[in-house]
Amino acid sequence: MNIDLNKVKHQHFKLYKPYGYLSQFVTNQTTRKNKKMLGELYPFPKNTMAIGRLDYDSEGLLLLTTDGKMSEFIRSSQVEKEYYVQVDGIITDKAIIQLQKGVTISIEGKNYLTKPCTAYILSEIPKLPERAKKIRDERHGPTSWISISIQEGKFRQVRKMTAAVGFPTLRLVRIRIGSIHINSMKSGEVISIASFTP
Repeated sequence: MNIDLNKVKHQHFKLYKPYGYLSQFVTNQTTRKNKKMLGELYPFPKNTMAIGRLDYDSEGLLLLTTDGKMSEFIRSSQVEKEYYVQVDGIITDKAIIQLQKGVTISIEGKNYLTKPCTAYILSEIPKLPERAKKIRDERHGPTSWISISIQEGKFRQVRKMTAAVGFPTLRLVRIRIGSIHINSMKSGEVISIASFTP
């Protein structure tokens, strides 16, 4: 029996990826033994793929789909991604302006100037699920929270950007991809959605 692949109904999900999980379903057991995988969080259908990645130590919104074409579009520079970032120290307006204009970071050993982005200081600590591993003791000094929205996704880019302006990232949470927002999802929660309209 022939199946018209154009008529196959794809499935889509949004997930709050917890700290300490890899953004994948299978791993090389010799190099990443005992790592937690996305498949442990939900009975995803066969051929489900994560759209882009969040680092092992990053959290927040991750979209998953069985549709490869949709995955390519959302990973493209056409779709903006927003992050809430807790940084070491009280970040300055000067540092925010630097982030907005673009900073030089290292990508695969070469200097790379990030594209202009939206960045601002959050006036209040965002209401996010408590992280499984505590950031650090408050006695080690003050921290502050910022929002950064980018349309590119180089390896550990946001972390490298805040470090470049003198404020290393302590916690990184992606809260939005295009128009899809994490809202009040709990860490590890998975929601099936009809489609993506980023």
